[in-house]
Amino acid sequence: MKLQRKNRLRALSLGAIAVTGALALTACGSDDNGGGKASGNASGSANASSVKCDGAKGQLLADGSSAQKNAIDAWVKAFSQACGVQINYKGGGSGAGVTSFNQGQLAFAGSDSALKPEDVTASKKVCSGGQGIDLPMVGGPIALGYNVPGVDNLVLDAPTIAKIFDSKIKNWNDPAIAKLNPKAKLPDLKIQAFHRSEDSGTTDNFTKYLIATTPGNWKYSGGKAWQAQGGQAASGSAGVAQGVKQNSGAIGYFELSYAKDMTTVSIATGAKTPVKPSVASATADIAAAKIVGTGKDLSLKLDYATKAENAYPITLVTYEIVCDKGNKSDTLPATKAFLRYIASEDGQKALSSIDYAPIPDEIIAKVRTTIEGLS
Repeated sequence: MKLQRKNRLRALSLGAIAVTGALALTACGSDDNGGGKASGNASGSANASSVKCDGAKGQLLADGSSAQKNAIDAWVKAFSQACGVQINYKGGGSGAGVTSFNQGQLAFAGSDSALKPEDVTASKKVCSGGQGIDLPMVGGPIALGYNVPGVDNLVLDAPTIAKIFDSKIKNWNDPAIAKLNPKAKLPDLKIQAFHRSEDSGTTDNFTKYLIATTPGNWKYSGGKAWQAQGGQAASGSAGVAQGVKQNSGAIGYFELSYAKDMTTVSIATGAKTPVKPSVASATADIAAAKIVGTGKDLSLKLDYATKAENAYPITLVTYEIVCDKGNKSDTLPATKAFLRYIASEDGQKALSSIDYAPIPDEIIAKVRTTIEGLS
């Protein structure tokens, strides 16, 4: 009898704890009536304490840039915990994101390249009374990760990088590479240069760097589609990074957060010291960016040919693409709430800890103002 009574009391105690926990989750995790804040740290890096749900509910479908996916995943974890909104971000590449957005399939898209005039024109069909605009939200370096046994501090310059990715330099002990790395023991090993298989804003920014710095060695027009000859193709930044890790002699380009457990190239820019990709070195370059968009569009012009000390030249800025007017009424509250959070001080602070560069204060302030005016 004593044992039965003891078990019954234990069950009642556990039930009370469960009810208390459920009530706490209801109070903190749901804010459909708006105005509330949720506290806590959802991901260890993306802080949910500044999330204002403001009536956000339901689900959001988004797609686009794979370069920003690690940042989006951290933000989504924090936001979903606070507001109970499910956000499905596919990360299928910038080209796929823009296409799906202009077909009316997404609440927002991510792209590492600003909308082209034809994209803006197409967006007017789904943005009733408005158009698609670019909101810069994530910055970062495009790292060149490599897998060359015995070589830990590889230095390359723009002409050499162009020749490697255009299959003009085929071996790691090529004289052009040896000249930049006199102390390195470069092996007689075939180079396997990995590039993106699908339309990619990372490709667009990487090739913009080559066009700006060494047009004589990179005679392609550029854009999201890979145009050079040869090499190995892989899907997404994750696919390119995986290809480099798995193949001796490989090199590829991807956002720095995908370069974990991998050696990266230092770029000889003309500054006193070759520059390694890092949050700080990318921030130094992005800080010089200029807003070139018109109206509510906040697209930026980056300086790929920088020679400033400690400024990494191969950088990108990922834009979140939304309608300035004519967003769908059923997804607008959640879209604005999510964008408001990721543009907030806490949202931007989360970026540095996961190898992304926050958007400079002057620019992100304009992003915040623009988000409040979305309709």
